[in-house]
Amino acid sequence: MKAASRRIDSPQTAPHDDLVRRVERARESVWQRSPAEHTRAAFANAERWLSAIDRPLILDAGCGVGLSTRQLAERHPDCAVIGVDRSEDRLGRDHGALPENALLVRADLVDFWRLAGAAGWRPCRHYLLYPNPYPKRAQLKKRWHGHPVFPAVIALGGSLELRTNWAIYAQEFALAVSTLCGRDAPVEAFTPAADHLTPFERKYAESGQTLWRYRIVLDATLESS
Repeated sequence: MKAASRRIDSPQTAPHDDLVRRVERARESVWQRSPAEHTRAAFANAERWLSAIDRPLILDAGCGVGLSTRQLAERHPDCAVIGVDRSEDRLGRDHGALPENALLVRADLVDFWRLAGAAGWRPCRHYLLYPNPYPKRAQLKKRWHGHPVFPAVIALGGSLELRTNWAIYAQEFALAVSTLCGRDAPVEAFTPAADHLTPFERKYAESGQTLWRYRIVLDATLESS
């Protein structure tokens, strides 16, 4: 039986016409807001764990219930995988013990990214799996590529991968990266393997929706997936 997940309903038929301006403004601005104390504490704990395990970092940004973090840790046993989500409820759901090379962190992702950049973190892989699309035109600033934090995300480098069930979100993301870096990479439709990385990926795939993927290597010394 197929799932019945609703498709994205949006008046947009193409990338937002204000996106490039917002990205350029974010690139030229200096963010003054200090990170929240609870995220500072969470980042400090994550930094200690990462230092102790001493492996290349994979960052699973917005990991939800953490199933993607678990799968990434199992697929890449030689790496340290950190999943970050702001929801205590999602992170607290019981999905069994974490692999020894995985850590789940409850934190504000915007502040976590900024702290990671300030600390010199350079993930070898960085995943954004099915972020909230915020499909209304007025919600552009809530999409990651329309948010002021986006330059800090790109500055972390590594092999960056976005997955979404809304083609326009992926197209906008690609345009935002190109605006910042002057480099292009394709947005592609793809069919995930049977072991879907997230519950959303499984639900959308079983609903017959097209899934979209954007991947770019932001550091020339790193190889793509």
